[in-house]
This record gives sequence, C-alpha cells and structure tokens, in this order.
Amino acid sequence: MIPRYQRPAFKDLWSLENQYASWLEVELAVSETQAALGLIPPEAAAEILARARVDADRIAALEEETRHDVLAFVSSIEEQVGPAARFFHYGLTSSDVLDTALALRLVRAMDLILADLDELRAELKTLAQTHKKTLIIGRSHGIHAEPTTFGLKLALFYAEFGRRRDSLLAARRIVAVGQCSGPVGNFSAPGLSLEMEEKALARLGLAPAPVSNQVIQRDRHGQYFCALALLASSMEKLAVEIRHLARTEVGEVEEPFAKGQKGSSAMPHKKNPIGAENISGLARVVRGQALAALEDVALWHERDISHSSVERIIAPDATSLVDYMLVRLKNLVAGLVVHPERMARNLALTGGLYNSQEILLLLCARGLPRATAYDLVQGHALRAHREGLDFKTLLLADPEITGRVALKEIEAVFRPDRFLDSVDAVFERVFGDSDQTG
Repeated sequence: MIPRYQRPAFKDLWSLENQYASWLEVELAVSETQAALGLIPPEAAAEILARARVDADRIAALEEETRHDVLAFVSSIEEQVGPAARFFHYGLTSSDVLDTALALRLVRAMDLILADLDELRAELKTLAQTHKKTLIIGRSHGIHAEPTTFGLKLALFYAEFGRRRDSLLAARRIVAVGQCSGPVGNFSAPGLSLEMEEKALARLGLAPAPVSNQVIQRDRHGQYFCALALLASSMEKLAVEIRHLARTEVGEVEEPFAKGQKGSSAMPHKKNPIGAENISGLARVVRGQALAALEDVALWHERDISHSSVERIIAPDATSLVDYMLVRLKNLVAGLVVHPERMARNLALTGGLYNSQEILLLLCARGLPRATAYDLVQGHALRAHREGLDFKTLLLADPEITGRVALKEIEAVFRPDRFLDSVDAVFERVFGDSDQTG
C-alpha cells in the first residue's frame, strides 16, 4: 500500500509487526485455553504467556533460513521461552494461526470502516436537512426532467449508504470466524478439540467455523471484499453526481477549495473537483480487488497457497483505500459549497417545460386520449425549446387545451412549490425522526 492513500490507523493495523502480534494473540489464546482444559501443563502455558514476545528482526532472520514465515515465528518464540515452548503451537497447523489472525484484522479494519461510514452519513444527513426544500432540476439521461430538491438527492445517498452499512455488517459477521482444528480440520492432534477451539476463539471475539479443512473457506473473504467494492461503488456514485453538478455549465456545487490551493499548473482560474475524481479512480481499484478475492474461492482440495499472495496485497490495500475514500468523501460533503441561486437559474432555463407531464395528465383526466394529449403537449414543448418561446404562453394560446383545462389550473401547474408537497413525508421515511429542518 502506498503511503499516500493509507491513514495511520490502517498503516499500524497492516504492519508486519502487527501481523506477528496478531499471530501471537491467537497462539496465546490457544495456550491459555489448552491449559485450562488440561491439554497442556498449566506451568508451560504460564511460561509461554510470560515470555513470548514478537521479535520481528529475529523472525525475518529465521525466515531467511526456513523459507516459512510461521515456522520462523514459532522458532523465535521457542528461543525466548525455552523448554516450555514445546507446548507452543501445540497441535496447530499454520493456517489455524494465519486465518484466525487474518479474521481478527479484517474485523478490526471493518470496525474502523463502519465508524467512518457513520461519520459520512451524519454529514449527508446534516446537508440534506439544510437543503431539504432547495429546489433543483432533476435530470434523466443528463437532460432536464422534473424538479426535485437538493435535500432529496442527498437523502437518497444517505439511504444507499445505510444499505451499504448493512452489507458491511453482514460481511463482518461472515468473516469473524477462526479455526483451531489441525492440518485438515479433523482435530486429530492431542492438543485440539471442538471445545478448546470454541473457547479459544471466544477469547478472541470470534466464532468457530462449523467445518473447515486446512483453511477458512474463501467465500467468506469474497463476501467481505465484495461488500467493500459495493461501498466504493456507492461512494463513486456520489462523487460522480458532485462532479457533474460542479461543471462550469451547471455550477450548482463546488468542492471546498483551501487557501493557497491551486487547480492547474497552467490556468490560474481552475477549481477542479479533484476529491470526487480521486474517489472515482480509487473505486476502480477496490472493485478490481474484489475480483481477486473471488478468484481465491476455488482452492485445491483441503488447501493450496494460491490465495496467500493475493490476500497479502488486497487485505491491506482494499481496507485502507475504503477508509481513505470515506474520510475524503466525508470532508468533501462537510465542506461542499452549494449554490441555490444557480440551482434556481438552471431550473428556469427551459421556461417551465418540466411541467409537461402534469398538463398531459390534466388533459387525460378531461377525456382526451393519452396518445392525443401526448402529441399535443409534446408539440408545444418542442416548439418552445426550438424557438425559445415560453411554454406556458403556448399552452394558453391553444384552445384545444384551454377548452379542457381552466386557466387557474394551468397556473397551478406552473407553481414550483408543488414539487415540495411530499418532501416532508419522504424525509420522515428516510431519516425516521420528526425534527427535520427546512
């Protein structure tokens, strides 16, 4: 993971020293539990707990010789503990330690990510409440559709990130399992039992896998990284919306721009949406890492090692990137510069063409066949657009329309605040409380 996109908490979590520390955490939980169940001598466990420490330099030196990182780790502990170390790693296979320790770190990474996500949602809620009834043109296919509110746009993202939170919690539960079941998962060694596994893992806050072979099954990890990829995609969705609204021709929002910040090496006037663009780019990487995790699901028989190199890369990278993206997006939302006056100006660009559906439905309600009503309204709309004429004026000049729809009804259709009628109810449904401002 390159330092640019890794915050300190994730740098520490995925450091080599922390990797070894998590291995030792698993080993000590097993030793304590084995001693409590009479599977190893209590005095040996006491010696292990008192003397076993991580010595990263010594492990590295031993790995040069053994070409096996777990064996190097175990040998370094044996040097520290002495004779009692014959009961260290007692009955375990390497994957018992590796996979259980990986679960610990994936769970801890997810807890940090969930906290980040909660902060982003809080900022979205605040901004949504502020602009609950700030009218903005809605767009479909990039073309003006009907008005909505900027608050409703943000409420949509708040709700989507709520679904992403549910996905993350499900992935956390699925990956929060370990194993202490031996070389092929059959608990054949003297130091192992289902009871020992369950109690040792409980010390670590993990559940036992109901059945394992030599490894925790990688569909669990696939779900975890897919949940991260979905979150990254939702973040990109919000980033793309911000990027569009920040275009010069639109100008409805701007990213925060710090004092002394520069937008271009050549053009001093530039203020680019670099934060949102950064999130779009990083989302591509996280989605690619999810695919790599899915490729790890199909291992040979009880285990092969093809997943190991992949996970050494994607576990720190994907979690670190998602953390970085969440914090950057939260700060972007918190500092977003909103231009309601530009929203109002854009809303007025088409002279009320966005009211075409309501006129269509009024004509249908007064007995005109839908196809006929559609053609009638569309003709005026296209002419207004083509010739720069006022849509309402054209409608009022057509007896085919005024003969069926009263003037006051047409005037009511062109009242912008009619698009606010359901906003309160939608906010209540999304945010679930009644203290919404607006």
